[in-house]
Amino acid sequence: MKIILTGATGYIGKRLLPVLLQQGHHVLCAVRDKARLDLEKYESGQVQFIECDLLNPDTLSELPLDIDAAYYLVHSMTGEDFGNREKLCAENFVSYLDRTTARQLVYLSGIVNSAELSPHLSSRKTVEDTLRRSRVPLTALRAGIIVGSGSASFEIIRDLVEKLPVMVAPKWLKTRCQPIAIRNVIQFLSGVLLHDSTFGRHFDICGPDILTYKQMLLQFASVRRLSRRIIIVPVMTPRLSSYWLYFMTSISYRLAVNLVDSMKVDVIGVPNNLADELNIQLIAYKDSIRMAFDKIEQNLVLSAWNDSGSTVFEKGLATHIEVPGFGVFQDKKVEKAKDIHLSEAKIFAIGGRTGWYYANRLWALRGWLDRLFGGVGLRRGRKNASEVSPGDALDFWRVILADRETKRLLLYAEMKLPGEAWLEFVIDEHECVHQTATFRPHGLAGRLYWYAMLPFHHFIFRGMLHEIAK
Repeated sequence: MKIILTGATGYIGKRLLPVLLQQGHHVLCAVRDKARLDLEKYESGQVQFIECDLLNPDTLSELPLDIDAAYYLVHSMTGEDFGNREKLCAENFVSYLDRTTARQLVYLSGIVNSAELSPHLSSRKTVEDTLRRSRVPLTALRAGIIVGSGSASFEIIRDLVEKLPVMVAPKWLKTRCQPIAIRNVIQFLSGVLLHDSTFGRHFDICGPDILTYKQMLLQFASVRRLSRRIIIVPVMTPRLSSYWLYFMTSISYRLAVNLVDSMKVDVIGVPNNLADELNIQLIAYKDSIRMAFDKIEQNLVLSAWNDSGSTVFEKGLATHIEVPGFGVFQDKKVEKAKDIHLSEAKIFAIGGRTGWYYANRLWALRGWLDRLFGGVGLRRGRKNASEVSPGDALDFWRVILADRETKRLLLYAEMKLPGEAWLEFVIDEHECVHQTATFRPHGLAGRLYWYAMLPFHHFIFRGMLHEIAK
């Protein structure tokens, strides 16, 4: 079957795509920026990538009309006006879909059974209502907390449990939810495809356990064999709760605000028989945690929550791939590699738990200062210990280019800066490692920043290159 897949570069889309290909479907991925995909992974003639922007209906003319079904996996929790932008995207997609031969539209939404919805869940409900206006029958799958390696929920819980032996937590930890394993989510998404009985209907998809957030944290700790104590205080306001999540975990403040808004109400699904109809065995919460760590330990994390949502993606990765040469400050260093293969491996494994090879405490301090001023900090890490792809988050950098053939890694800074910054590593044909830090200042503040950091850059970058080359 011929299928349109939107959101193919997101957390869910990256995991659904290989399943659809394995089932023999011809998948056309509607993406805003092809540079964010490792196209070499998808050499099969079954997959095609088409660049378009759902906010710009004119670009949708590139999409084919002779399709069998479509997946709508576009979602955002950031930006001041994300609700209106999400609605507009859905309206534009419906206008396109109504001209096609599609027989089904599948949408992954959130559980919206509460009378009072957060802005995040209200936006998802609005998108669902908009998609339902299409002449193409809609199948809406409504999920709560999704648990899997790299998911936002999983990484938040992991940050809290692994770093805090004692937690003084807000009262919303008493809120109940029904978490579902990412494996089950993908099974539901692929299972309902052109399943006639699901046309024109919505289903809450949930795991078998109903837990409070406190129970989720303690059960996570149990799986990891950690002893943890949680003290719930009633005086923590939503703003304080958001700051608590922001400083204790790797998520952005804006995402923390939206999550806290969503966590104030119970998220319990309405029972249905869809799992039985599709022959899906629901995975218990503790088992979903064990499965997630199996993937992490084997370096098999296919996608992460921070694969999307970056401001770098708004203009496309290609706009950052040409490092400017004028009006910039640069720190260039070259050193002969003792073992070219080892140096290459170090370059592509940099960051995350591996660290930055030199003065890691200063890197950590820079990350902490970044968080203090509202930046992303170092806690995002990386989803794979030895491989990176364009678009991946890497601590407070974003991977712009990762090319093993040319032995080049280019990173773009996402930390708070009075300017723009790039960090590039290249190994040339003479087996020399070139390391270049480029900074394009914004005004006087940017220039003062560069000169203030110059002494630190000198010995940090020199030490880092020496460790890579030796």
